[in-house]
Amino acid sequence: MTRLDKPLRREVLVDGHSYTLTIDPEGMKLVPKGRRKGVELGWQEIVSGDAGLALALQASLEA
Repeated sequence: MTRLDKPLRREVLVDGHSYTLTIDPEGMKLVPKGRRKGVELGWQEIVSGDAGLALALQASLEA
């Protein structure tokens, strides 16, 4: 298996909108294409099951 040691970027379409998905050693980030802010999740949050809580907290801080 290849170790993830640098960012990997891919474009994904969700409901007809383009997003950039960046996967790196710290976690993953999904942002609308051409923007800087988006949803960020760390690997520890995903593994521990706290991903939903992290997303809710992040959304409350942006509102």
